[in-house]
Amino acid sequence: MISLHKLDASLTFPTPSDALIDPNGLLAFGGDLSVPRLVNSYRQGIFPWFSEGEPILWWSPDPRGVLFTEKYKSSKSLLKHIRKTTPKVTVDTSFNEVIDACSSIPRKDNGTWITAEMVDAYKRLYQAGYAHSIEVWDKERLIGGLYGVFVNNVFCGESMFSRQDNASKVAFHCLVELLKKNGVRLIDCQMQNPHLATLGCEEIPRKTFLDLLASEQKHPPLQFWAPQVLLA
Repeated sequence: MISLHKLDASLTFPTPSDALIDPNGLLAFGGDLSVPRLVNSYRQGIFPWFSEGEPILWWSPDPRGVLFTEKYKSSKSLLKHIRKTTPKVTVDTSFNEVIDACSSIPRKDNGTWITAEMVDAYKRLYQAGYAHSIEVWDKERLIGGLYGVFVNNVFCGESMFSRQDNASKVAFHCLVELLKKNGVRLIDCQMQNPHLATLGCEEIPRKTFLDLLASEQKHPPLQFWAPQVLLA
């Protein structure tokens, strides 16, 4: 029998070390997706992940998938693609459109964990200044992008999408360059997968990740997010 912590009206979470081994990282259920709770969860290395019809489930897996921005190496083929296609890439100009696309674009598994409840919650996070997006355009058409949450000077990636080949890779490349330029060292990818591995994602122990998160929280918040054009 699985014993799982149920969240109440307070914003308190159990310690991530209490998370289950199987399924990896499942820590708690219940609560809500309010802005204060979500911000508090990300600051502790915890994130929501659940499907339609399930209660809100909270996770902190071990090991953790991360990408250190100084270790990112863009492929020659991607750089050639960017030079050849000259896409327009923007920041925080169409967050709602990006998350709507991430939630609705067909996936290989024919499913999505980005429920309507999650979409509404992260749109509120964007309005509060914690969630951000990268957009890739072909003229006036949005062809790719990604979104995530920025807390403790760490970018916590959530989802990406492509409507044309390489569009999400272009978004990720531009994200890394933006973060590096502004002194951000770490991207939280949550859990590694083969696609993220090709982008430089690696696995580290949860404790190491939480120590890094706590260390970054000691520094003044980096202020660089604003609607802007990165490539044109």
